[in-house]
Amino acid sequence: MDLYSEVADVPIDDVESAVEKVDEGDETNGNNPILASSSTVDERITRRAKRPSKYLVKHLSKEGSSSPNGGQNGGAEGTSLLVNGIRTAKNLRRPRNGYGRGLPKKGGAGGKGVWGKPGIELDVPEVMDEKDPNYDSDSLDNGDVTIETIVPQLSHAEINKHLEPIILEYYGHGDTKEVALALEDYNFGENRYLIAVVAIELAMDHKPSNREMTSVLLSDLYQHYLTEREMEKALDQLLRNLPDLVLDTPDAPTILGNYIARSVADDTLAPRFLQNYQGKVECDLAKQALARADVLLSMKHGMTRLDNVWGVGGGLRPVTSLVRSMGLLLQEYLSSDDTLEAARCLKELEVPHFHHELVYEAVVLSLEAVNEETENSIVKLLKSFYDSTIVTPDQMKNGIYRVLDDLDDICLDVPNAAVYLERLGGKCKTAGLIDEAMLQKCNAARGRKRFVSEGDGGRFKD
Repeated sequence: MDLYSEVADVPIDDVESAVEKVDEGDETNGNNPILASSSTVDERITRRAKRPSKYLVKHLSKEGSSSPNGGQNGGAEGTSLLVNGIRTAKNLRRPRNGYGRGLPKKGGAGGKGVWGKPGIELDVPEVMDEKDPNYDSDSLDNGDVTIETIVPQLSHAEINKHLEPIILEYYGHGDTKEVALALEDYNFGENRYLIAVVAIELAMDHKPSNREMTSVLLSDLYQHYLTEREMEKALDQLLRNLPDLVLDTPDAPTILGNYIARSVADDTLAPRFLQNYQGKVECDLAKQALARADVLLSMKHGMTRLDNVWGVGGGLRPVTSLVRSMGLLLQEYLSSDDTLEAARCLKELEVPHFHHELVYEAVVLSLEAVNEETENSIVKLLKSFYDSTIVTPDQMKNGIYRVLDDLDDICLDVPNAAVYLERLGGKCKTAGLIDEAMLQKCNAARGRKRFVSEGDGGRFKD
């Protein structure tokens, strides 16, 4: 039995009654009671004991010592139990005044002279005080502050700055999905139509194959980034900008007319777009563009033909068509002697891997001309292409190798083709187009001279 717990948690009267019960038990054994009378206890005030009463302890100790049988049996046991309980309570760390001594708690919080746990100041909610300098009533929504990531809307100049490298890169890889992913990083807002405007303006300065890629891009972006209304707004702005576009691209009205017709064929633009402009356009350039689109849409099987409105360029062309185009290019060059125009026409064919065919056709044309002036013009043209890297050294060698392989067939039409090839090879070597090994092969194509044979009389044969 923990006597201290009873003494500390019950009124004094209960303590006295407990002591009396102990004494009654002692009387049955013939011992004297510890307390002679209860008058002293009755006069005390009954209260909730916060700690053991020093008066009660002192009184009990005196009575126990003055009792004739104080050192025997029950009296000694009752006193020792009470004193042991008081001594046990003495060593407890429980606060005795109800407030504590200002010691910190087990978690480190509280204590005298401190505010709380380390870092608790970070968990303090913001004070919503109207007199606080940081108070903003517009940022509150029912007492809660909502923070969202906002991407600022791009201006016209910023849109042109960001879209141009994306579209130029698209001309290299041709993947419309990459363009769509790149466009997701920007906030165009109400200026989404500028995507089509910038794309078409850039395509006007590039090759027909790039214009075809632009048409495919606009078709793939439709319904995802561009709507029919935005396409109409974009083409309307391009019609208004034609006077400025013509300064850099003289055939801008024709190109824009092709784009309008192609957009109708791709179902990204309604046919009523042309009808809305009838009799309402004053600019002559805009009239040309609309007339061009109307002609393309009105021709027989127009929707099907508009798939190739930009022509078939690059490696999609048949080989016979490319060979014929290169032959016409050489004939035009021999008549004009304009190397820059010839280079431009060759680039428009968009077949850099097939330029060895131009070397082959140029050498064969020189052999068939049987004219030294033509040879000089051909060497000049090849030198121009070689210096500008339009024709690479490997393509130059491949073209001449092909002539050497077909020399037997060429000799059927030009018997002295080997002689002319040897002379042309010397001029190419002087111009730096071929090396010494290639020149030796051109010289060996003529064949070695036969020496003495029967009936020749020891003479060399021509």
